[in-house]
Amino acid sequence: MSASSTPRRPSVEPAGRSQPRPPPPQFRRKYLSLTTFKRDGTGVATPVWFVAEAGKIFVITDADSHKVRRIQRIPSVTVAECTASGRLRSSSVPARAQILPFHEAPRAGQLMARKYWLDRIVILPAYRAVKTIRHGRRHQTESVVLVITPTS
Repeated sequence: MSASSTPRRPSVEPAGRSQPRPPPPQFRRKYLSLTTFKRDGTGVATPVWFVAEAGKIFVITDADSHKVRRIQRIPSVTVAECTASGRLRSSSVPARAQILPFHEAPRAGQLMARKYWLDRIVILPAYRAVKTIRHGRRHQTESVVLVITPTS
């Protein structure tokens, strides 16, 4: 029998090595602590609004925010449920973040509007007012969508 006609054995991993992947974490609260990393490795945690769909987490933020700059350099992040003040409510999960222009992820905006409809009426105007007071009336920045995929 020639080598080309020899039936191939299905590849089998040694016992104990093939473990089922755990299901993606389920984040159900209102806020998520997104930890991004500076060049020196120091973590910076920020509480953010988020929505989750199909194992991915979507966050909408300003394109010129510091978290976006840090993600551009180091896309590895950690995420955990938290309070509005940033107090953790679950253990951190490692993840990777990808930055997309807002127009490439319109579904994220729809999901955010549905989840945070009341907060957008009450909290968002106050947030924008504080931002204007702190930074002055500079040009309006574009929004981007952070697509976060847990890696555990």
